[in-house]
Amino acid sequence: MNQPLQISIVVPLYNEAESLPELHDWIVRVMTQHQFSYEILFVDDGSTDESWEVIKRLSANNQAVRGFKFTRNYGKTAALQTAFINTKGDVVITMDADLQDSPDEIPELYRMIKEDGYDLVSGWKKKRYDPITKTLPTKLFNGVSRWVSGVNLHDFNCGLKAYKSRVIKSITIYGEMHRNIPIIAKWNGFKKIGEKVVQHQARKYGTTKFGLERFIFGFLDLLTVAFVNKFGRRPMHFFGTMGVLSFLIGSLMAMYLLFEKLYNINQGLRYRNVTDNPLFFLALVAIIIGSQLFLAGFIGELFVKQNFKKDEYLIEEQV
Repeated sequence: MNQPLQISIVVPLYNEAESLPELHDWIVRVMTQHQFSYEILFVDDGSTDESWEVIKRLSANNQAVRGFKFTRNYGKTAALQTAFINTKGDVVITMDADLQDSPDEIPELYRMIKEDGYDLVSGWKKKRYDPITKTLPTKLFNGVSRWVSGVNLHDFNCGLKAYKSRVIKSITIYGEMHRNIPIIAKWNGFKKIGEKVVQHQARKYGTTKFGLERFIFGFLDLLTVAFVNKFGRRPMHFFGTMGVLSFLIGSLMAMYLLFEKLYNINQGLRYRNVTDNPLFFLALVAIIIGSQLFLAGFIGELFVKQNFKKDEYLIEEQV
């Protein structure tokens, strides 16, 4: 009977043909030195250079190498999700293909998962070799992520991470959510999340494939993750509450206007038409928005009920 693999190494990439042979040899050297059973999953995210040809050569010479090629560029999250589905190792290590992540960190990351019992260990590039246009937005994003999630990590965006296999098999990521995997893992019940200072190296080949827009997308996806986690199974609690509140405010304003008009009539005072008061239109808008929000919550509840899966909740232990 075959022993289960100890480590699956996941490497998403886009146009990294020059660095792949060196990265592969470095990983193999570390795995051989520590006598790990392993596999390497290269996911080619629609590269336009010779990356796929390099992967095919590496796979032909090393049976531990597996490759996946997208028809076009879908993004890092899609590459990771595809690899996660196909991993066979007990511990999954993710790293970038540009040689800025050091494979020498893998044994200690593995030890922290297996011996220290962490569900997830994230790398922290304490000393970075990136321009300030990249490091400053990164610090801002990390600060907001810590505040929103309560996950106390310094570097959510570090590509070098280690996971128990059960963690990555139980989550689904899309969009640009790869930065938020520790947050998603925590909210799925995997609370033992650690951090390790890792060596960050200057890029040796090519140029970065990411621009400043990734931080905008990262913030938007962070808001999505936070909202879905809190209200994804009970949309009426959010939309219904907001709707009822808006409806009540609008109704109170309308009642005030009606009371004011009746009072002026009773006192024989001059009064203007209700529709001449700007408050009337604010009340009308609040009532309409409140009704729409309530209906949105109701429709959301119907959608959740239709798509609910009974086996969706993770069971920690069973006797």
